[in-house]
Amino acid sequence: MSDDLDIDTDAIAKRMDGALTSLRGDFASLRTGRASASMLDVVEVDAYGSSMPINQVATINVPEPRMVTVNVWDKSMVGAVDKAIRNAGLGINPVMDGTTLRLPIPELNEERRRDLAKVAGQYAEQARIAVRNVRRDGMDQVKKAKAAGMAEDDQKVYSDEIDEITKAHIAKIDAALETKQEEIMQV
Repeated sequence: MSDDLDIDTDAIAKRMDGALTSLRGDFASLRTGRASASMLDVVEVDAYGSSMPINQVATINVPEPRMVTVNVWDKSMVGAVDKAIRNAGLGINPVMDGTTLRLPIPELNEERRRDLAKVAGQYAEQARIAVRNVRRDGMDQVKKAKAAGMAEDDQKVYSDEIDEITKAHIAKIDAALETKQEEIMQV
């Protein structure tokens, strides 16, 4: 085999890993009725003449399963942080306590849990599509290499390896979805 006919399966696997990482980030942003510091990742605070992420003006802690605390560093910014959290559409009402904001996380009702489980399923399907697109790109590379003179045996080896990588990543996505849906539906 010459170097120009080799298919970089490690690069294909890394691209599929990227889809899995993106899925985990999407799952972390879903509110499950449990407190999580990542819930506030979407909050942008108007501070010092610009918009910045909340973690750049405050420390976020999770002291209890249903409570998030936000310790604002600059006393003059407490009102802006409170306003940003209320306007973020998270359905959370902060309680001010000096420079600390306490965010009680309410229980989710059954209907909302089902809706969140469906959203998680949509995120997983987007990740599966991304993995399949990477697989298609890999198979296109194999076809081009075949046209450039790759042996049929080598083509079969690379095709099988790409398929195995794809199956493994789809299985990881399905497992992550199942875990997230169980977490969402847990009362």
